[in-house]
Amino acid sequence: MRSSFTRVGTPVALAALMLLSSACKSEKKETAAGGETAAKAGVAAGGKIALLLPESKTARYESHDRVHFERKVKELCADCEIIYSNADQDASKQQNQAEAALTNGAKVLVLDPVDSASASAIVTRARQSKIPVISYDRLIVNADVDYYISFDNEKVGKLQGQALVDKLKADGKGTGTIVMINGSPTDNNAKLFKAGAHSVIDGSGLQVGAEYDTPDWSPDKAQQQMEQAITSLGKDKIVGVYAANDGTAGGAIAAMKAAGVSPLPPVTGQDAELAAIQRVLAGEQFMTVYKAIKPEAETAAELAVTLVRGGTPAPGLVNGKVNNGQKDVPSILLKPVAVTKENVKSTIVADGFWTPEQLCVGAYKDACAVAQIQAP
Repeated sequence: MRSSFTRVGTPVALAALMLLSSACKSEKKETAAGGETAAKAGVAAGGKIALLLPESKTARYESHDRVHFERKVKELCADCEIIYSNADQDASKQQNQAEAALTNGAKVLVLDPVDSASASAIVTRARQSKIPVISYDRLIVNADVDYYISFDNEKVGKLQGQALVDKLKADGKGTGTIVMINGSPTDNNAKLFKAGAHSVIDGSGLQVGAEYDTPDWSPDKAQQQMEQAITSLGKDKIVGVYAANDGTAGGAIAAMKAAGVSPLPPVTGQDAELAAIQRVLAGEQFMTVYKAIKPEAETAAELAVTLVRGGTPAPGLVNGKVNNGQKDVPSILLKPVAVTKENVKSTIVADGFWTPEQLCVGAYKDACAVAQIQAP
């Protein structure tokens, strides 16, 4: 910093200059998330960050994503304010929530879209105000998104499909008929799960007897779809069910139970919901895909704090690019894990995603004991 004085003539003036120089140095902000300087001179340490989640039918959003995101933001930035909204699976409502967040002074949007296509309007509006947008968990398509944080979602579908194919082949049913219950047609991730699953199932010898896309990821609609499949194919003709997530898996299993299907065929899932892990332990659901939501939410929080302070991500944090139809979006992609009864303890429980106290209640105590999961 240059002083307007050409000379320092007194000890008092020298002390003042030293103090002023020290103050200038203090304007250099700490590095956030290991990246470049977290904020430029004159930018406040805190700021408003909007977290916009899509729905609450999938239990993970309120019980994990929101909790871990908010905790991490407060840990990193006590002066940051979080503007939280859940759209309840309503794309128009989410657009209004985003507009309200921007009007309320949000400096970063962390957006998990209800509708991956219509959410591009939110990005356009944010861009008009020069507000960065992090596409969280689901990719916003055809939009100038700044960053994308998620899992390799086509790989999720491949994990599900491969687990189902391998299980049916091991059971001697590798040429049987399966039902596919996919996710919401408005969710870009659902398209990726579906593509990944088909890349394994097609050509495996299994026959897809019925296939559905499930509006809003609704378990009730998945149950109705499974009822239709049972009626058209016959309850004894279905050897397996590809369900895109745990909610649709639960719906499919409920339909088969009501129809008297016994034993239940292998059913896939995703998200490692509490009820699903209990079903896995009890043998009602064959597998789920565990996506470590805690590091996903925490990474999103770290990036949001970095951006609200005017910084850039740590070197190496961005580990890929995903094309959303408009650009190659800088992406942080995490690794999904297939979970069956055999590795619940070493994954879900070991990570603290669900505790033995939560899992091993009521009718599930015996199943936990078999899996060597016991509450202390």
